[in-house]
Amino acid sequence: MPLAQRFNQNGKVIVMSETTDEPLTLAGYCAGVCWNADVSDQKKNFKRGLQCLKDGHGKVLEYAQVYLILDGWSARVIRELYTHTSGLPTKLQASTRYVDYSNFEYIYPRAATPAQKKFYADAMAQITEAAQSLEDDGMKREDAALLLPLGMQTKVVYRTNLRALMDMAKVRMCTRAYWEYRELMDAIIEALSIYSDEWKILVEDLVVFAPKCTELGYCPESKGCGRFPKFEEVKDAFQLVQQTVKSKTLTQEEIISAINSAAALKKGENK
Repeated sequence: MPLAQRFNQNGKVIVMSETTDEPLTLAGYCAGVCWNADVSDQKKNFKRGLQCLKDGHGKVLEYAQVYLILDGWSARVIRELYTHTSGLPTKLQASTRYVDYSNFEYIYPRAATPAQKKFYADAMAQITEAAQSLEDDGMKREDAALLLPLGMQTKVVYRTNLRALMDMAKVRMCTRAYWEYRELMDAIIEALSIYSDEWKILVEDLVVFAPKCTELGYCPESKGCGRFPKFEEVKDAFQLVQQTVKSKTLTQEEIISAINSAAALKKGENK
């Protein structure tokens, strides 16, 4: 039974009631069992789970299960979703053997011009007509379905966990990621934020879903968007931090500040 959903101009995300309501409390409970701690107090469990998150003990976050219905997204973006195998996700996709796709819906390329959209729509109409003609001629639907395009909308029931979603966000929320996948991630995160109070804390207060550059303080990709400096620009600052940290404990904010300052100086030297 769906409890929270978020609509997008292309598709929608529905959070099913089977999703863990209190992910941090559950993580803290599981950690507490292994530490022989008092797990009867839910407030202590929440605090323990929060500490596990801050300390980077991600394994316990895998106990927080997420059940989603992804409806109206392109077959292409769902295909890319399947490349994320961490957490051993379970998924069921709408059948192309039994479902009638004689008038299938599809996604338009976001940057298409009016003329390109018309050409694109005409091509989709031709595919629809061809698939129906093959069925009328006696071909099985499961074989005629081979004509169906990646731009076709589809529906998926998807089970994953908190840790896997955090890892996915590091890659798919990058500004250089495929635009529809970024919209899918935004829709998933927004739907989770209204599912329960603890998910809202994870999304809005702790901001656990973010591109990896936000956590690292630099861009590790060979091609960046310019939001953060590249590693080559800040490696001297990292060496300085490594030397400094031996005598002083630095916060993440201090480290990022030092890195960005060093990068700014280096760019100034190169001008």
